[in-house]
Amino acid sequence: MTSRSRSARTVALDALRHVEERGARADITLDRLLSRATLAAVDQALATRLVYGTLAWQGRLDWHLAQLCTTAPERLDPWLRTILRLGLYQLLFLDRVPDHAVVSTSVDLARGFRRGAATGLVNATLRRAALERTQLPLPDPVAAPLDALAVRWSHPRWLVARWCEELGAAEAEALLQADQDPCPTILRVNTLRTDRAACIDALDRAGLATRVTPFSSVGVELGGSLTAAQAALPDGWTTPQGEASQLVSYVVAPRPGNRVLDACAAPGGKTTHLAALMQDHGEILALDTNRGGIVALRARAAALGISIVNARHADIRDVAREATARGSPDTFHRVLVDAPCSGLGTLRSHPELRWRASEQRIASLADLQTEILRSAAALCAPAGSLVYATCTISRQENDAVLEQFLAARPEFTLDNPSQDLPPAARALIDERGVLRSFPHRDALDGFFVTRLRRRG
Repeated sequence: MTSRSRSARTVALDALRHVEERGARADITLDRLLSRATLAAVDQALATRLVYGTLAWQGRLDWHLAQLCTTAPERLDPWLRTILRLGLYQLLFLDRVPDHAVVSTSVDLARGFRRGAATGLVNATLRRAALERTQLPLPDPVAAPLDALAVRWSHPRWLVARWCEELGAAEAEALLQADQDPCPTILRVNTLRTDRAACIDALDRAGLATRVTPFSSVGVELGGSLTAAQAALPDGWTTPQGEASQLVSYVVAPRPGNRVLDACAAPGGKTTHLAALMQDHGEILALDTNRGGIVALRARAAALGISIVNARHADIRDVAREATARGSPDTFHRVLVDAPCSGLGTLRSHPELRWRASEQRIASLADLQTEILRSAAALCAPAGSLVYATCTISRQENDAVLEQFLAARPEFTLDNPSQDLPPAARALIDERGVLRSFPHRDALDGFFVTRLRRRG
């Protein structure tokens, strides 16, 4: 292999180590490392595929490593375990990479671990994997159906059990399989500066494949790299944002001149979309507890030519308490709670989240979401609307939070947002008027979005 290809693997290893050992986000970490590595486009694509593929298939890789390696994966040093996962992923899932190249580059990576002390282990384990890969066993689907699904589709067993209970085994398996598909790169067109047709024309002239998103009327799906697309477009024409995420702002349905509160706003994709729907006329108060996220939100708004966003580093619960203590809180026509959640609807683009989630974590998040929703509701004006959104398909974070809120606050009622959605997206509204999307049903991230109307 060329030194350039080895550099792609070095970047991938560094990114995976940050995710494994420091709890970093894969997308942010990889973007930062690629910006410093000056790799050719083909090698950037290779590094990206290695990182996301290794994380997505981590559970299955560890299952096989337990059979191939003399030491159990959980007992290996994290650095060494990551090298083995990276090599095994290439052997099992990348057909175009020769076996000898995978083994040799993995051994090269292992030379940096304790002065090469584990090169023999890496060499022996991956050579054995190359010889035995067609015979590597999986759990028996008859004797252990949940184990079989968990290993085959590389998800935690507890999560597989939960989804089988909520969706049924057949649909749960379809969801697990869809989570392993690469997530498309989506841009949202900034309608304050241009339109979708002009963006697609510019990208076509640059030789970049595109297609319009089927559900969002301002989305463009890229067939090539995000970097190349951004270079081909004038500044401020687009911003990266998933298609399901774009639909949230349509549910909020702000009007020019409205006062809007975005209670959990960073890093600003939905905030800036709201501003575009308002034609940059009115007021948006954008709050978040992440100081760095607020900085990023301000930068994004400035890049898109938006002037109506007031971004503040603050906790909505504190803001609501202070407003209530004053006796006459400022209220807003539209309030959005895009709540912190487990992110289990976004495993195509954030595969590491499946390994960080837990039943205890979901229960804790549901409590936090309930607190945030109740706080934000205090700032919703009479006859105004309150939107609760998550990027998870966990009923405990979605339906249960909603039902608990409605029971405590009878002045809020469900409000069907169909009329405010792009026509194709209306099919995502269920019988209660809630927007639900799923990777296996809609080829979208899994979102839950509901609009509540406060009685006047």
